[in-house]
Amino acid sequence: MQMNLPNKLTILRVILIPVFLLILFLLPAPNNRYIAVVIFIAASLTDFLDGYLARKWHMVSNFGKFMDPLADKLLVMAALVSMVQLGDLPSWVVILILAREFAITGFRTLAMEANIVMAASWWGKVKTTVQMLMIILVLLDLPFAGIPVAETILIGLAVFFTILSGADYIIKNKQVLHG
Repeated sequence: MQMNLPNKLTILRVILIPVFLLILFLLPAPNNRYIAVVIFIAASLTDFLDGYLARKWHMVSNFGKFMDPLADKLLVMAALVSMVQLGDLPSWVVILILAREFAITGFRTLAMEANIVMAASWWGKVKTTVQMLMIILVLLDLPFAGIPVAETILIGLAVFFTILSGADYIIKNKQVLHG
């Protein structure tokens, strides 16, 4: 199979995950966080760019349909679990986000088996964007007034949109459960 540019960007995102982790845990603080955030932002941008290019250039592939959401989840989950280890996030936040991702992945599997096409949700895109912004701000650990409040708000929004997007996904596709 020849790899098109959108699929190469997806592969790049997967490759950047261990680079992100190595820098975050092996370089001295605080530079480790700043460099890791730059890598996380670059990887996050590939998430938006690969889908845009695949649709614009009509290069949507089965590989991309499978790997793009997987790469996205791996990137976010690697960052979130790392942030628990660093003491940046309470574990319940990460458990809730992980639970939603596993539940929706299982739900999608049931839908595929029933030949039901489940469109991506706008709320899911909001959830992903808020989670990525939250990861960036919290990981930066900036020493400015107001930042802890902004971090708390973003964590709360990430939890809210995680729950909302998961519920929305199941409600809009409840026919999957009737099979």
